[in-house]
Amino acid sequence: MLPLLLVCATLAQAPFTLEQIKSYPFPNELTASGNKLAWAVNEQGRRNIYVAEGPDYKARRLTNYTQDDGQELTSLAISNDGKYVVAVRGGEHGSNWDVTQPVNPASLPTPFRVQILSIPFSGGEPKVLAEGDLPEISPNSSQVLFSRQGSLYLVPIDGSKQAKSLLTARGTLGQAQWSPDGKQVAFVSNRTTHSMIGIYSNDTTPILWISPTISRDSSPRWSPDGKGLAFIRMPAQGGEPRSALHPEPNPWSIHIANASTGEAKRVWSSGNTPRDSYPTTHGQANLHWAAKGRIVFLSYADGHAHLYSIPEQGGTPLQLTKGNHMNEYISLSPDKTYLLSTANTGNDDKDIDRRHILKIPVDQAKPELLTSGKGLEWTAVATDDTTAYIATTPQNPPMVTVLKNKATLAAETLPANFPAQHLVTPEQVTFKAPDGTTIHGQLFVPKGGPAKKPALVYVHGGPPRQMLLGWHYGDYYANAYATNQFLASRGFIVLSVNYRLGIGYGYEFHQATNGGARGASEYGDVKAAGEFLHAHPAVNNKAIGIYGGSYGGYLTALALARDSALFAAGVDIHGVHNRFIGRNRGSADNAYEKTPDLEASRDIAWRSNPVASLDTWKSPVLLIHGDDDRNVEFIQTVDLLKRLEKRNVEVEHIVIPDDTHHFLKHTNWLKIAEATADFFKRKLN
Repeated sequence: MLPLLLVCATLAQAPFTLEQIKSYPFPNELTASGNKLAWAVNEQGRRNIYVAEGPDYKARRLTNYTQDDGQELTSLAISNDGKYVVAVRGGEHGSNWDVTQPVNPASLPTPFRVQILSIPFSGGEPKVLAEGDLPEISPNSSQVLFSRQGSLYLVPIDGSKQAKSLLTARGTLGQAQWSPDGKQVAFVSNRTTHSMIGIYSNDTTPILWISPTISRDSSPRWSPDGKGLAFIRMPAQGGEPRSALHPEPNPWSIHIANASTGEAKRVWSSGNTPRDSYPTTHGQANLHWAAKGRIVFLSYADGHAHLYSIPEQGGTPLQLTKGNHMNEYISLSPDKTYLLSTANTGNDDKDIDRRHILKIPVDQAKPELLTSGKGLEWTAVATDDTTAYIATTPQNPPMVTVLKNKATLAAETLPANFPAQHLVTPEQVTFKAPDGTTIHGQLFVPKGGPAKKPALVYVHGGPPRQMLLGWHYGDYYANAYATNQFLASRGFIVLSVNYRLGIGYGYEFHQATNGGARGASEYGDVKAAGEFLHAHPAVNNKAIGIYGGSYGGYLTALALARDSALFAAGVDIHGVHNRFIGRNRGSADNAYEKTPDLEASRDIAWRSNPVASLDTWKSPVLLIHGDDDRNVEFIQTVDLLKRLEKRNVEVEHIVIPDDTHHFLKHTNWLKIAEATADFFKRKLN
């Protein structure tokens, strides 16, 4: 059989190649200082840093990495004096374990290390300051504080001296924050059973522990004058075993400490309902000590992820944002008087499936919509004279944009043959789940072709994600969007489904009852997407497939196991199939005291697994997995493959050596998309 790209090249209806649609540049890590910007760009696997300076904001490339080697660029920051850009190169920062361990998706004999880099903003060669992660530049721009193996280190920003240990303390040290004058460092010491916040002053002064208790303290934030410290406190774990099927709320509170004495007082407490639980969306509490004596935070209290502020001495919270939308990717302006937020709101009712930028005063409930329209914008940062953000449309891929003149920066990174004019505009569709809940999706309908077309359901991972009416702000899901466009160009109708456990539609949607291991109720939404396609007049209802990665792989496997009559084929990319193997194996059976509903919860968890329904799995499947996956263990694919072979299910598999859950190597994304399209072409056409 000819490779798919050669086959497609012979087809007159194929408007573009896989290489063309996957050639888009992807910007992330946008940061600002003064009138200067820096961001990272992934150009077909070649990751580099770009910078621009006001007032003209003309972009230029600062680094010159030329290989598709899978080495991330993260933690970008510009020093306050504007002279240096600091970044981390390497690691896998989206993983669940081994986050700071080196990755080697290029299979080099000598792998890269996770390194902190310093590069002059004016240009010059990057200097490796040290092996480490999570750098924080000092307020006077002279030093970089960073984490290595659970300890804190210090190194000159110009690399003139070797890094040295800042302090030695029990626990895993992290979340370090310089005081405004740069003379002290607040940090968190995680001691497993509890966590405490400490303040380091110098080599001879004892660490000041802030109001130590058995609680879990986190997120230290200095007051603008450096005299106080705000932080989050959550109750200790432990005590009698609790129900596994009916989790209790996770309350939390905000405390203010005197940075000289360590004495703290509570200034705000959440309620004790499920909605009041500690937020789990991007940035979690998003705690900020802002100007005008305000403490800012995020809460799901009214059913949506909204911003609030309270006086620093305590008092009634002021709800800064309201409505049926969420806030994420939140930043505080340099003068600390307003917030910039990415939100799924705007002037169009379809904006619930988009992202726009809000500007929100810290002391007034007067959010201002800075961007609008049929495009999407995210990750806004403030400079001295404007706001910069990343913007896209359904056709044009993400690019850094300046608000004051809508200028697109580094436009030259978009290849001339990128097929924007051939991309379809996904249509917002809604349909009902079995319990009557409205489910949103994006429908990609090919141009032309036969009256009845094969169709696919795409299932995102996470599960706290939301697919959108255009390019996604996450690189993993930008790849998925490009793949869906490619599949549409090859004649497939594609429906991307936003099932429950995802974000964007409120707390009850995000924290759905009986979801996941408590019953997989969200699968009903995925099946409803398949039935939507089955009833669609343009769909060949005998040729409906399903595919997804991670949690989307789990739901793909569940669909094939339970409903092979509906889903004729599937591609399962690094999905979880058996919660009782590998790291997912719990120790509850060995405890003397048992969870009250242990046996019932284990039975429900087992029946929520795809492997519990293998006797009704009839449809062919392609399994894909990288064997350095740090989010879903490789044993999940090995175990399912052996079980399917025993039952004579038609199964193919692809192993991606040395790559991780997020497929850091561009050529591996090409391989996966090509294999997916080829498999569905063979099985559904």
